[in-house]
Amino acid sequence: MASLNKVMIIGNLGRDPEVRQAGSAPVANFSVAVTEKYKPRGEEATERTEWINVVAWHKLADVAKDYLHKGSCVFVEGKIQTRKWQDKNGNDRYTTEVVASSIQMLDKRGQQQDGYTSGGATYGNVGAAHRVASAMPSRQDYESEPAPSFTDVLGDEPLPF
Repeated sequence: MASLNKVMIIGNLGRDPEVRQAGSAPVANFSVAVTEKYKPRGEEATERTEWINVVAWHKLADVAKDYLHKGSCVFVEGKIQTRKWQDKNGNDRYTTEVVASSIQMLDKRGQQQDGYTSGGATYGNVGAAHRVASAMPSRQDYESEPAPSFTDVLGDEPLPF
């Protein structure tokens, strides 16, 4: 049976990204606040905020360091990962986090700044909602040709159902 580990979150950074070196690779850690608003029947509206830890590696870490800050609104795609580590006393501890595969900045900007492209990912402000970086192929990579229509696939034959 196939499986899928994919997470998509939209929220605001709770703090500036912390960037460090892990061997030869840069890694950025930051938390994203995702707020859910709901109104139970017969009660007042309530908010609940979930704090999600995010880890970004390599180019995404560099981009997070350069473009993200506390309060930034972001769309993060990635996978859930749980790590095991030991505290100072030697006790096993576990941390669950999202390992980012792409980060899209959603902040609205009054001015459009020039961006530059490297390896198919756009860095910099390219409009109100823009892609900061992606370790995965962009949607454009898959949409270079128009999708075939039903008549292209089936011809003039009637549908089999």
